[in-house]
Amino acid sequence: MKTPISPEALKALQALDTCTVANAIETFNLRLRNEGYADSSIRCLTGCDAPLVGHAVTARIRCSSPPITGGTFVDRTDWWDHILTIPGPRIVVIEDVDEKPGTGAFIGEVHAAILQALGCVAAVTNGSVRDLPAISGSGFRLFANHVSVSHAYVHVVEFGTPVKIGGLEVKPGDLLHADVHGVLSVPHDIAAAIPQAAAEIIERERRVLELCKAGNVTVDKLRDAVHGVFN
Repeated sequence: MKTPISPEALKALQALDTCTVANAIETFNLRLRNEGYADSSIRCLTGCDAPLVGHAVTARIRCSSPPITGGTFVDRTDWWDHILTIPGPRIVVIEDVDEKPGTGAFIGEVHAAILQALGCVAAVTNGSVRDLPAISGSGFRLFANHVSVSHAYVHVVEFGTPVKIGGLEVKPGDLLHADVHGVLSVPHDIAAAIPQAAAEIIERERRVLELCKAGNVTVDKLRDAVHGVFN
């Protein structure tokens, strides 16, 4: 098990927007710049006003047909025990593995309340969600590809294994950062160093922004200001 990230480091990360965190991660050269985040198919549908940070709890579901044995997700509550093995705060990441994801919604008002009571702050899925007005008022965040009126035959297939959502592979315990822009995976080993790297980027960008607002801008001044900001 990786060393838990301190509450102070988590709070510092949550104070940053996801774009800034992505920029800061690039400075460490740990991965390609087109990796480590979900694509635009995963959209913020509730509570998009502020960033959030959490550790991933993973599950796979199906919705299009009944399970071979047992019933719907109510009969498969063993995965709730697994949720509590992941450090908080937690983000539930649910891969709908149906041939056509989104037939039914796994997360609605009641299940969102259950997950919130178990220390989860958000859910991310390539499938469907529902009860958006009720969940918006609860503070629980939803990031999804679809909205559905029904839960159809939704049931848990497995949990605690790697999943892929919007092209992003997520393992149990991975640190995720999310806001209105989308969902980003934060490398655990550099998580505590990201706020300082972000602060340096913000300062360089501030100088460019102030120059643009000051008037009498020349191309030479702009070149000098942006040197090193976007490299």
